[in-house]
Amino acid sequence: MQIIFINPPFKTEYGRFSRESRSPAITKSGAIYYPLWLIYAAAYAEKKGHHVTLIDSPAKSLNVEQTLEKTAEAAKEGDGRILFVLDTSTPSIYADIEFGAKLKEQYPDSFILLVGTHPSALPEETLGISDRIDGVARKEFDLIVEELASALERSGNLKNVRGLTWRNGNEITANPDMPYLENLDELPFAAEFIKKHLCEKDYFFAAATYPSIQIFTGRGCPFQCSFCVYPQVMHGHHFRKRSAENVVGEFQYIADNFPDVHEVVIEDDTFTADRKRVLEICRLLVQKKLDKRLRWLCNARVNLDYETMKSMREAGCRLIIPGIETGSQTILNNIQKGTKVEQFLPYVKNAQKAGLLVHACFMVGNMGETKETMQETLELALKLNTDTAQFFPLIPYPGTKAYSWAEKNHYVVKNYADYCKEDGTHNTVLNLPGLSAEEMVCFCDSARRKYYLRPRYILHRLWVGLRDPADLKRSLKAFSKLKKYLFK
Repeated sequence: MQIIFINPPFKTEYGRFSRESRSPAITKSGAIYYPLWLIYAAAYAEKKGHHVTLIDSPAKSLNVEQTLEKTAEAAKEGDGRILFVLDTSTPSIYADIEFGAKLKEQYPDSFILLVGTHPSALPEETLGISDRIDGVARKEFDLIVEELASALERSGNLKNVRGLTWRNGNEITANPDMPYLENLDELPFAAEFIKKHLCEKDYFFAAATYPSIQIFTGRGCPFQCSFCVYPQVMHGHHFRKRSAENVVGEFQYIADNFPDVHEVVIEDDTFTADRKRVLEICRLLVQKKLDKRLRWLCNARVNLDYETMKSMREAGCRLIIPGIETGSQTILNNIQKGTKVEQFLPYVKNAQKAGLLVHACFMVGNMGETKETMQETLELALKLNTDTAQFFPLIPYPGTKAYSWAEKNHYVVKNYADYCKEDGTHNTVLNLPGLSAEEMVCFCDSARRKYYLRPRYILHRLWVGLRDPADLKRSLKAFSKLKKYLFK
């Protein structure tokens, strides 16, 4: 069957909307993520014999009309009913549905399927917005899309398509869940699909050498952080992983097929959740001499030990990204982070000793936040003095514990369009007792300036750049986007 996967246009006039970022927006650093979940689902459907096209409108800066033109070109390649698979996000959900409705007008016999965190969290509500949308795939959708395509191709009977919530006449029917894919080695390499269907130069990750390739090596996070949307809404808390051999095989494919790519971004929620597998991946990378060809970075929890850090560095890892979040132990407990404030400084010192850069993530606005705890967070950030850092207000997404807490207490704006400002950048939809959205935004802006405009920090970045020209190029590219917010 013909399946057209689309990352729809949104606020194209203001920039490139990064829909698959953990907080979707037109980012201040200019980052735009690969639509990885669409990529894996499309690659799996292609493997199963379906004819697939992937149109990434934000990456190509396509507006609605241009995207519809691309869609018409792709539709000519088929000779029957089309399954459209549209990626979505909370800030763009109304625009995503409107775009799906336009497709339904032009292709009335098609099936319009929405995927992503928002419709997974609120399937019935989402379908209730427009009767032109035929269905929603709940949670991770590789298997759902393929099963739906096969059902449409065979008989049109959708009652046995697991994980599907769909418009059954005048009713909305929720089929039983699709079990999670356990053997992730069944999935084709994302890099192979990128090579065939996309262009690596269309994507930019501010922490990585440009251009880079993003991949997942595992799904599901075993930790319980209340704010994190993917484990709670899409992939669950059972950690499933690709084999070390399979992961290193993709590194080899990237090394052989992307001469301009020198860095791999491992986008797993917590790549280091299985220390034994990490060490095996590192061993194989060194054995195959891929550490000499490719660098890589990953999300790494603050319980990571020095010996593993050292092995990662020897295998080509350049940077690790921990969620520090806050300087308040009370807030860490409230958000079920499962970490201790006293872990942070040894973690950073061990990383520096191992030769790894650290990009630290800080957030404000969680349960128990006050002006005093925000100041504790800034003081911690300055003390840790990591290579780079980010400061964001909490953005609670539907389906998370953080959203349930905020909604129950009437702290959060219900209009999803308010999750982004008019220009597509992040908006703060949270107001706490004694701490307004404006105060949290002002704090993050001030913290960012205090962090990045220190003479000590500027000299450090210049020193790193002199030793590593690729890092200097990356830093200058990110700074060119960020500077207007630093000096605002």
